Amino acid sequence: MRTIKFDSIVEQTKRICIEASYNLSENMAKKFQSAKEAEASPLGKEVLQQLMDNARIAREGDYPICQDTGVAVFFAELGQDVRIIRGSLIDAINKGVAEGYREGYLRCSMVADPLRRTNTGDNTPAMVTVQLVPGDKLRLSFLAKGGGAENMSTFKMLTPADGAKGVKDFVVNAVKTAGGNLCPPIVVGVGLGGTFDQCCTLAKKALFRQVGEKHPDPFYAQLEAELLDEINKLGIGPMGLGGNTTAVAVHIQTLPCHIASLPVAVNMDCHAHRQKTVIL
Repeated sequence: MRTIKFDSIVEQTKRICIEASYNLSENMAKKFQSAKEAEASPLGKEVLQQLMDNARIAREGDYPICQDTGVAVFFAELGQDVRIIRGSLIDAINKGVAEGYREGYLRCSMVADPLRRTNTGDNTPAMVTVQLVPGDKLRLSFLAKGGGAENMSTFKMLTPADGAKGVKDFVVNAVKTAGGNLCPPIVVGVGLGGTFDQCCTLAKKALFRQVGEKHPDPFYAQLEAELLDEINKLGIGPMGLGGNTTAVAVHIQTLPCHIASLPVAVNMDCHAHRQKTVIL
C-alpha cells in the first residue's frame, strides 16, 4: 500500500490550477496556428492571431488567459493501492483550489447556493468525479470550465432508431444554437450511452482527451471527423465573427446503454481550453 500525503495533493492541485489558467496548451496553440493558415475569412485570421497574441501575453506576464477562470472541474483516478494520509482527497483538492485561485489572482466564480447567490470567496467547492482504478497512483485532471461554455451544455434521450444521423444532427444543432456565446474556436465533448447522469459526465470527460487525439475505435474516429467538418461548415468562426474555424476538435466518449435508449450529451469548451493533468 502506497501513501500519498494530503499536503502533496494540495500543492499539486494549486500548481495545476494556476498553470492551466496562465498557459495555453501546446496542442491548442498548434491548432490555432494551423487554423489561421486554413481560415478563409480575413477577419477570422485576424481574430485567431489576436487569440495567439493574448495567449503569449498571458504566458509571458503570468496573467489568466481569460477573466472567467471558471468552475474547477476534476476527474480523479485513484489507485486501489493508494492510501491518502492526514486528510481526505476531496478536502485536499478543495484546499488546493482555494490556495491556487487566491495566489494566482484568479477570479472566484462559485456561489454557495444556486438561488441565493452568495459567492464562496475561494472558488470552492470543486466539482470532483472520483474513479477507483488499479495501481498505486493518483491521477488528477483539472479543467477550468468557464460559464459561457458550460451554459451551452445540452442533453437529449434519442431513440435507437435515430442512430448516428440523429446524433450528428443533435450535436451540430447544439453548436449552431450556441453560436458565438462559446468564444470559439471550441472543443466539443460528446457523451453517448450510459444513463441520464452518466451520459452528461461522459461529455465532460471527453474534454479531457488531448486536443485532436483520435478516438481509438475507427468507427467513432470517423464520426468525430464528420462532426468536425459539419460544425466548421456552420460559418460561426473565431469568436462568432464568421469563418470556417468554429471548432478545432470533437471528442466522443461512450458507454453501453439500455436497448430502448440512446442518450446523447454535448459539453463544449472555449478557445482557452484550460486543462492540465498531474500524476502523484
